[in-house]
Amino acid sequence: MAKTQIKVFGFDHKVVDEAAKKLVSLAVATKNKFVGPIPMPTKREEVTILRSVHVNKKSREQFESRTHQRLVVLENPSSELLDKLKRLELPAGVGLKFKEK
Repeated sequence: MAKTQIKVFGFDHKVVDEAAKKLVSLAVATKNKFVGPIPMPTKREEVTILRSVHVNKKSREQFESRTHQRLVVLENPSSELLDKLKRLELPAGVGLKFKEK
């Protein structure tokens, strides 16, 4: 039994959820079994920089970026479905990673 894991990721959680719904609707349309979308832990990355280059060492700015993720698992996906998923129009700022098991 072949399984394909599709990880949907992006900075805006609403857009990521929308993209995951598109994947699920495509799986339903092709009558494939699937699990998900499963919310994955949010990756949080912080960056601290100095405000001034030469003086005021204590004066700093902090920035963060959060990457939201959803996981959709397809069981025995057809090659037709995988082709459609790879060519799927997604909103800007959303990425997909495919992993076969």
